[in-house]
Amino acid sequence: MADPFLPASRRALIAGLAAALVASEAAAQEAPPRDPLPSWRDGPVKRAILTTIRRTARAGSPDFVPPAERVAVFDNDGTLWVEQPLYPQLALSVERLKEITARDPALLQRPVVKAAVEGDLATVLSSGERALAELAALASAGMSQVQFNRLVTHWLSTTPHPRFNRPHMRLIYQPMLEVMRLLRREGFAVWIVTGGEQEFVRAFSNATYGVPIERVVGAVTLTEFRLDGARSSALYRLPAIDGVDVGPGKPIGIGRFIGRRPQIAFGNSDGDIEMLQYATSAPGARLGMLVHHDDGAREYAYDRDSHVGRLDRGLGLAQQWGWPLISMKNDWLRVFPAG
Repeated sequence: MADPFLPASRRALIAGLAAALVASEAAAQEAPPRDPLPSWRDGPVKRAILTTIRRTARAGSPDFVPPAERVAVFDNDGTLWVEQPLYPQLALSVERLKEITARDPALLQRPVVKAAVEGDLATVLSSGERALAELAALASAGMSQVQFNRLVTHWLSTTPHPRFNRPHMRLIYQPMLEVMRLLRREGFAVWIVTGGEQEFVRAFSNATYGVPIERVVGAVTLTEFRLDGARSSALYRLPAIDGVDVGPGKPIGIGRFIGRRPQIAFGNSDGDIEMLQYATSAPGARLGMLVHHDDGAREYAYDRDSHVGRLDRGLGLAQQWGWPLISMKNDWLRVFPAG
């Protein structure tokens, strides 16, 4: 009951505010829920993502997975950011190798190093995943891990992409960021399982994707411990690798570092096939998806014939295994974040 001793104008103001609050609450209850994937066009691909998350995260669902066991994995190059015309780490490695070989020309006796320095990137890319990882290790050999992290973050935030003229860290895919946010909100542990070098991705994963460094699995460059002084020490990078994380190496890395089979996996190339097979070949609600680069206007169009992110076998296996193809052209309303 309104206080009779309040002035009429004050009573009217209070009554108006109360009515507005009631109306606002009623509108909120009647309004449709906010779309968690606003950069995705409504269709079967978007519905598959939302349905799988709902089935695994909703209590009472026959496919319910306890929060501690929910895992989603993402490839990086071509799945979370632009990988054309050259993998970003390879582009950085080529720049570094030009500087290094100017000081140590003997390194040019290695065919893949010589090809990289001379700009013969077709030869470099056809040399295989292990050769690419070894090239990256050579390009950063002798640096402490802290120095390497600083180099990576500086290069990624300042070096413009040759086509888009914006730094690589601004060429991440907005639709995939939305999926990662939704998964985290629904209790999934979100991991990056990359064919690239683990420490390279760790240098920016948290700031760029919200994925902490301990949830990044990738190719491992060998390091050694050194004392830099009486009370100072660091890990220094060696010109050698422990292994590559591509193809069958991805599920092996998942087993070694994550310890749980993921329910959801996203990739974009033939190098992600085994990861998707591992994720989707167990009981329960499961989802594997491949980003299909078919939008030459907004990004790039490539699949079977590309040396970077080739998608050939995966196109056939996607239908056989029931993996929806994410059409960048048709399923994404926007590609990159605004700004």
